[in-house]
Amino acid sequence: MDTLTSMDLFVKAVDTGSFSATARQMNLTPSAVSKQISRLEDRLGARLFNRTTRRLGPTEEGRAYYERCRRILADIDEAESAISQLNAEPRGVLRVNMPVVFGRRHVVPALGGFLVRYPEIRLEVSMTDQFVDPIAEGADMLIRVGELKDSSLISRKLADARRVIAATPAYWDSAGRPQDPRELEAHNCLNYAYLSTGNAWRMIGPDGREYMVPATGNITSNNAEALLEAALEGVGIVNLPTWMVGQDLCDGRLEEVLQAYSLPEPAVHAIYPPGRHLSAKVRAFVDYLVDYFKQRPMDVAA
Repeated sequence: MDTLTSMDLFVKAVDTGSFSATARQMNLTPSAVSKQISRLEDRLGARLFNRTTRRLGPTEEGRAYYERCRRILADIDEAESAISQLNAEPRGVLRVNMPVVFGRRHVVPALGGFLVRYPEIRLEVSMTDQFVDPIAEGADMLIRVGELKDSSLISRKLADARRVIAATPAYWDSAGRPQDPRELEAHNCLNYAYLSTGNAWRMIGPDGREYMVPATGNITSNNAEALLEAALEGVGIVNLPTWMVGQDLCDGRLEEVLQAYSLPEPAVHAIYPPGRHLSAKVRAFVDYLVDYFKQRPMDVAA
């Protein structure tokens, strides 16, 4: 029997003044209770009860130990109650790490409505495009776009999107519109440094054939917005998600090519450490974002 259980048994024995009553409360036999008290006394090196045939009462040492045990058990009850309340009602500090561009464009605009719904939550937001260990970084959850690496972390999809090959109409008029993925090798491809396939653009044809196109160009950046700005200036072509270029496509500033070919789907996921109990604040934020993105398809920029 562990120390806390022994303490609980001892306190009940003092409160009831009877091993038999204690045994009934703890679903034990009176002899089992007596043995546990004897073992506790042996471990402490002190006699805790004065025992007679008519009366059971604590010794001076027993009374002192009883007061300490009551405080300890009360503190444990209070701690468990506080955690249960924290888990039941979303509150406290929620630390979220997210990609720079997606976070700024799509998650930050969602925060106001979330905080109105859950005023007891305080957000700490950090942004980086590199994958981080949430445990090491002290984050409650991550938001990531694209293919997930093998991991022991738990993920939930927040939204779907798609990638497109795009450039300005003026660029295509000058350089020609490709009809086959292999023709991209003759174009100035602006590369994102953190693309999972490196300097190759993976595409799937309508017949299921896979293409890995060497994408060479005069700009590589770890910031996708920098590539978008360069593309809008007519420098070259980009392979970017619709959540980033959707509005530019709708407004005609960019034009998509090779629409019959699909690119890896950059799904958006919430990622958090595994555990039996997902905290209420993380669950609330994930559920909120799932609903938020359902109302705002990723084909159009926010």
